Amino acid sequence: MHQRSLLHSSSHRGRGRSRSRNSGRRLALGAGLLALGLGAAACGASTAPAAASGAAKSGGTLTVWYMDGDLSARDQAAIDAAFTKATGAKVNVQIQEWSNTNTKLSTALAQNDPPDVLEIGNTDVPLFAATGALADLTADQTALEQGQSWLPGLAGPATVSGHLYAAPLFAGNRAVIYNKKLWSAAGIGTVPTSYAELTADLDKIKAANPAPDFSAFYFPGEYWYGALQFVWDAGGQLATDTGGTWSGSLFLAAAQQGLSTWKTFQNTYSTPASRDVDTKSPDQAALFAQGKAATILDSSVNTVLKDNPSLLGEIGTFPFPGRNPGSAQPVFLGGSDLAIAAKSANQSLALAYLKVVTSAAVRKADIVGIDGWTPVSTQLITQTADSLSDTSKAFAQAAVRSVATPATPGWATIESDSSINQFFASIATGGQSPRQAATSFDKRLDQALNAAQ
Repeated sequence: MHQRSLLHSSSHRGRGRSRSRNSGRRLALGAGLLALGLGAAACGASTAPAAASGAAKSGGTLTVWYMDGDLSARDQAAIDAAFTKATGAKVNVQIQEWSNTNTKLSTALAQNDPPDVLEIGNTDVPLFAATGALADLTADQTALEQGQSWLPGLAGPATVSGHLYAAPLFAGNRAVIYNKKLWSAAGIGTVPTSYAELTADLDKIKAANPAPDFSAFYFPGEYWYGALQFVWDAGGQLATDTGGTWSGSLFLAAAQQGLSTWKTFQNTYSTPASRDVDTKSPDQAALFAQGKAATILDSSVNTVLKDNPSLLGEIGTFPFPGRNPGSAQPVFLGGSDLAIAAKSANQSLALAYLKVVTSAAVRKADIVGIDGWTPVSTQLITQTADSLSDTSKAFAQAAVRSVATPATPGWATIESDSSINQFFASIATGGQSPRQAATSFDKRLDQALNAAQ
């Protein structure tokens, strides 16, 4: 899924990120890049990491597929320069559209002369790993991690049956976006650090704004990326893997607690009309920009500012508080990974390219420093914290605590058929109780997650 929760500037989708599945990668994040106020020093040219020089300077040309709208031309050029310095080889970058991307990737990977390195939506990796189309990177995982602790929400989908098939490229996630004036007018002076404080604040906002079409916290019923946070925060899971067999786990007590808490939250602070819609119908960022919502959970402040530039300086952000004071709810991470085609004739050179991209120097100076993507490791989040704008810091902080979706090819079916959207909507509308909905959806998970195994 591609959902990329960006600390970026333009809007996005959700692939394990945030883009809609029918456009090639699910828009898990809902969309949008968040602007990072990075200092000029962070944008300097990166240096080629010594670790990448393991593939002796061999020359040649490596073909790399990137998806349109992800890494900027400036970022790609900086990475290419670092790779050429380390190996002597050149890079032939080919930009691909997200439309029908999985079909394009499947076709390319099946050929005898596929692209050597490919960008893949993070939750789509199991699809291609299952067919043997991706090189197994397990033996090189330590070299690729380079001392970093990859975020679980990214490393999880890239690891199938204990084997690594891709390296995280960048991450994206959601955080709370709030209208400072509306919060202040309700008598709230500080951001909440616990779920109890959040609901107490929202009660004040709701009381101060009694209009029936106003939401203290607008939260669409089909917004599964956000709703899952409640399940994970309660200690629940979507599904569990036992000896290679996946079982839906939403009927279990912890997940049921999270679902009940989410329903109460959604029904209390969001309008009744929001219970069976997604984030785009109507557009939640537009509602926020129009003053019809004091708070939303989203992946970008830029979508709001696009609708209402006058809100610049009046928007604040913070991680969605968890049930334990001082903690944040776990988030769904969207993003992209880089994988090597199993049929690539340039395996060593392709691995050298991955080592360049995964180096701390390139990540900080280029992927974060130039394009402003959320870092993929806890270390890099800490190291780049001072360079982030005030509104971007919350997204990076929230990304530290993430949970992976099931690392199985069948997960793509769940994202693409919208069954998970309908699952949450059925609870929000009261059409089914959390237990009734879970009993039905767990069967769907059992079927889909094991279908391609």
